[in-house]
Amino acid sequence: MENGIGNNGSPQIIGNSQAIRHIYELTARVSNCYSTVLILGESGTGKELVAKNIHFNSKRADKPFVPVNCGAIPTELLESELFGHEKGAFTGAIATRIGRFEMADGGTIFLDEIGEMPSILQVKLLRVLQERSFERIGGTKTVNVDVRIIAATNQNLEHAVKEGRFREDLFHRLNVIPIELPPLRKRVEDIPILCNFFIEKHAGRFGRNPVTITDEALKVFTGYAWPGNVRELENAIERLLVLKDSDVINAYDLPDKMTGKRIPELPNIELDDDVNPFVGGIDLNAALEEYEKRLILHALELHNGVKSQAAKYLNINRTTLIEKMKRLRL
Repeated sequence: MENGIGNNGSPQIIGNSQAIRHIYELTARVSNCYSTVLILGESGTGKELVAKNIHFNSKRADKPFVPVNCGAIPTELLESELFGHEKGAFTGAIATRIGRFEMADGGTIFLDEIGEMPSILQVKLLRVLQERSFERIGGTKTVNVDVRIIAATNQNLEHAVKEGRFREDLFHRLNVIPIELPPLRKRVEDIPILCNFFIEKHAGRFGRNPVTITDEALKVFTGYAWPGNVRELENAIERLLVLKDSDVINAYDLPDKMTGKRIPELPNIELDDDVNPFVGGIDLNAALEEYEKRLILHALELHNGVKSQAAKYLNINRTTLIEKMKRLRL
């Protein structure tokens, strides 16, 4: 799934697999209803693309589509970003500022990474979902908005509810129409179509002719797990177009992590037979720390820096991974 442009100006969903045809049908059915949509899927599967597709195929298409990444904005700023503030509401509030909900009035607001929203703001969002109204920070006047809400997450919100990290009532308000996007590894038949699409998309940018991909290279592509999903595939095609002079992409042009040549190795430790292990010997702690560092870097490289996926690969919790990265100064 990536953003080509359809005939009506809406972002285009690329693919012909049964899973993607199901997504076509769902987005067509929900575009012109008012219901809240919750888009689920791993990072890189195209959640914002689907949200845009729903908006631009709806009766709200001529109104704003306003995206907000709830995981990228610091907690202390997110409330103001969403709901705005009045002049003097806090230090630095030198003027009244409208928030994203007011910007999206008449259109659609896309709340990406909704699972990262702090608990204190979940309560306020619940009210907006129920009443389509709120007050700016520092204000007393109720602001009414006509806005459709589409949310997205790569988390399992039902688990988050059980763990107390996400409000159950908010989950049910968001989960009116769930749309689950399949990871790329579960629709490998779309990979050749996506490769050709990205080649055509980027070849013109770099002033070169489109390239072809050998069957051997496509076999590697379809056999690779694509932890970064469609985003990772697009990055791979773009990188090959930049770095290759040939008009043919071969299997040997692909990164080692795709062909399976590269595995993490133990640090190279030189041993001296004359060393008394009780006097000198190996610094075991340093060697283990170096190996741990290499494994973490390897996992992050395999998963394009996505910590949650790297942690899953290493069979540890995401918080444990972050603590290790801080300790190892990664």
